[in-house]
Amino acid sequence: MRGLKDRRVIVTGGASGIGRATALRLADEGCIVGVFDLNAQTGTQVAETGNSAGGRVLFFCVDITDRDAIEKAVDAFEEQAGPVELLANVAGWDLPVPFLDTDRAFWDKVIQINLYGPLNMHHVVIKRMAERGFGRVVNIASDAGRVGSSGEAVYSACKGGIIAFTKTMARELARSGVVLNVVAPGPTDTPLFDGFKAASPTGGKIAEGLARAIPLQRLGQPDDYPGMIAFLLSDDAAFITGQTISVSGGLTMHG
Repeated sequence: MRGLKDRRVIVTGGASGIGRATALRLADEGCIVGVFDLNAQTGTQVAETGNSAGGRVLFFCVDITDRDAIEKAVDAFEEQAGPVELLANVAGWDLPVPFLDTDRAFWDKVIQINLYGPLNMHHVVIKRMAERGFGRVVNIASDAGRVGSSGEAVYSACKGGIIAFTKTMARELARSGVVLNVVAPGPTDTPLFDGFKAASPTGGKIAEGLARAIPLQRLGQPDDYPGMIAFLLSDDAAFITGQTISVSGGLTMHG
């Protein structure tokens, strides 16, 4: 992709799943990658993998629900790598529970990670981008935020909120040289999805049913998404902002 080499990018949730695949793809494209994740063991492994392949990947153990921790981690990244130019918000969490069976503690955890986490990242990072006159952001939402998903009411609300938030930020920051877009994955075979299946006695059957419902006849894999994320962060997508692109094997089709 044009314009990615030597760009400085932060990837949240970069220790596993889609985030890991994205961090390694961007390192392969020549970016200097900062992985933000709570899992120090797997985050360190991602950095080691990227660096051994000739890239430059830095790991920071960060809780994205803590704005002050983010500020310190971004400062540390910029001290080592230079001003952050790109941001991929990938971190997320959920469990399949009917809404009427949930409680406030569950709502708070889902909202803190899936909504407040990205808001915190934007508040710290986008401010710096706007001051410098350049930045590109890709937010990972979900098709659950576009069409809903049984057992994921609060998660769907958060992801729908991220889509609306991204569109608003794209309007507010267009004249500051910052573009923002959304990638909305469909059901994906990740460690998070494994937990999703394990949390329900019918989780395995749900996964099989989802695969049958997808026109391409399979669940997504983490490597299905980094290409689109890299494209939207690259110079090839410089005239694209405020858009939501589903990558779901045809499960959802929006015109």
